[in-house]
Amino acid sequence: MGYFGKIEEKLEALRLRKMGWSYGRIKQKVSVSKDTISRWCKNIPLTLKQKDKLLSNKMWGQKKGSIIAAENKKIARIKKLEEINILSKREVKNITERDRFIAGIALYSAEGDKADGRGGFANSDPNLIKFMTNWFLEFPKVDRNRLRGALWIHNNLNVPQAEKFWSNLTKIPRSQFHKTYKVKPKLDSRKIRKNIHKYGVFSVRFYESDKQRKILGWILALFGSKM
Repeated sequence: MGYFGKIEEKLEALRLRKMGWSYGRIKQKVSVSKDTISRWCKNIPLTLKQKDKLLSNKMWGQKKGSIIAAENKKIARIKKLEEINILSKREVKNITERDRFIAGIALYSAEGDKADGRGGFANSDPNLIKFMTNWFLEFPKVDRNRLRGALWIHNNLNVPQAEKFWSNLTKIPRSQFHKTYKVKPKLDSRKIRKNIHKYGVFSVRFYESDKQRKILGWILALFGSKM
């Protein structure tokens, strides 16, 4: 996996933005474009006091109207998203046992381990990992004591914290984890990653060939082709 470049500049830009500095002022301190600074700092919330200070500045005063419009647009977008989420929940309604069964087959067909005799599902999304852990127990009826965990994570992140997080989520004891695979970030890469997985990528595994083959059979039955 690539890692974001210009790490020192980015950290300095984030620090200054948290102090309430404008993008233009940060640009004078950090040798990158204002557009880059904007992308780095877009998710940093400013206090009302910091916003008022920026707006009272002459340069920002000229852009006050566009800033307010952008804020209103952001609020409207969030409200619209909330409305869509409410509507989506109504459309899905109650999830039945069969719904969960089919959903698990579909997820496994996309992200599951297809190697013969070795079952597993890997993802960085805690909701999907939790769902599939429970799915393994409920449908192919994998023995909980035979579940294993495996973590893939950058070594500059908090590895013990990540291991604890996944163990608490899946109820798999850390004694049943494989050795964590720690990756060195590519600091020389110019690619800026938008999504940094704080807890890495986790895999729920089991080594019961008959149950793994049953899952592959379900995939065949559902999609009509061998995966």
